[in-house]
Amino acid sequence: MTVISKQKKCVTYINVFTTEPANQQKLAELLILVTEKFVRQAKGFISASLHRSLDGTKATMYSQWHSMEDYQSFREEPAPVPYFAEALKIAKFEPGIYEVMETFDGAEERKI
Repeated sequence: MTVISKQKKCVTYINVFTTEPANQQKLAELLILVTEKFVRQAKGFISASLHRSLDGTKATMYSQWHSMEDYQSFREEPAPVPYFAEALKIAKFEPGIYEVMETFDGAEERKI
């Protein structure tokens, strides 16, 4: 399970895909397939979460890696390339590498 914490030392990769609403489900299926088939087995992969916008125009993948080197090593693997190429036929993407600065809990969450 994805744990978001500034104490957890990892690299966070957030990729926002923009697509036509008619393609959002196909895009999600491609991202799920490539994550199940390749990403989950990659050295240094910790976790990922896939989100979809309610208006159908975006899908966002949030993934955590032990290091930038692990992520870069995965990106050099040839096997997932055709799946990413297929996704790029139906979506534009904005990738970014992040680290957690801070997290905040709501009052209701603190009572649990």
